[in-house]
Amino acid sequence: MSTAGETVGFIGLGYMGHGMAKNIVEKGYPLTIMGHRNREPIEDLKTRGAREVATAREIAENASVIFLCVTGSPQVEAVIRGPDGLKAGLKPGSIVVDCSTSDPNSTLALAAELGAIGVDYADAPLGRTPKEAWEGTLDTMVGASEAVFARLKPVLETWAGRIVHIGNVGDGHRMKLLNNFLSLGYGALYAEAMTLAQKVGISPQRFDSVIRGGRMDCGFYQTFMRYTLEGDRDAHKFTISNAFKDLTYLESMADAAGLVNLVGNAVKNSFGVAMAAGGAGDYVPMLPDHVAKLNGTSLKSGS
Repeated sequence: MSTAGETVGFIGLGYMGHGMAKNIVEKGYPLTIMGHRNREPIEDLKTRGAREVATAREIAENASVIFLCVTGSPQVEAVIRGPDGLKAGLKPGSIVVDCSTSDPNSTLALAAELGAIGVDYADAPLGRTPKEAWEGTLDTMVGASEAVFARLKPVLETWAGRIVHIGNVGDGHRMKLLNNFLSLGYGALYAEAMTLAQKVGISPQRFDSVIRGGRMDCGFYQTFMRYTLEGDRDAHKFTISNAFKDLTYLESMADAAGLVNLVGNAVKNSFGVAMAAGGAGDYVPMLPDHVAKLNGTSLKSGS
């Protein structure tokens, strides 16, 4: 099957998936999408030329390349193996691409299972935010064979500005967990450092005046700080519950590798405490609010 003749299916039209699917259909690929309760992205994509179906099986029957962008491994497994799932409709020669942040152990098991029926599997988790998804400039780290990667690359280029073929199946998800460990670890450090600063009389604004533009500044820092400094609740629309989930996957990967995961577990616990305090649906840049409250203070202006 030639790349030029690919038909694309997409399941998981949330914050990231909506923008990705928009770019796929606008750049010329026939796109089939699966409906869900949030109708806004579905109706938007239909106006752009996408076709809606009701089940994952119908996606598989109508697409040669199928992207999944859901919460994590349990959801990926349900979409593939469940009643009217992808596996019921997949044709030999198709490719399933998991763009979720998933458990690499599950990824390898699914790749073997689908390989037995002639279907290729790839992991292409994402970097950056819904803004870049909409603009078609996401980062992705891809785990796939050379042949599968070569076939996928033109489709990936519709929504990604930076594509790294990191290795074989599973390596994309391994690298994504490492990437998220770094970013979420920074988030936990920023939250605790700002809280300590506030406790000793240094406001977030004064804290920022030293860090911003210095050697410890970075793109993640700037995005993360927009909530504390500007009140921008949508600076990085990635929930604390998703962060905690990713850090449990990191812990599982570390356990399997025989690594004593000291810092990873500390970072996981920072987000776990915020979840226990009712913050599961808050976004990652809101973590400082929870750490500050735990320590009897607030980072809000005038506190």
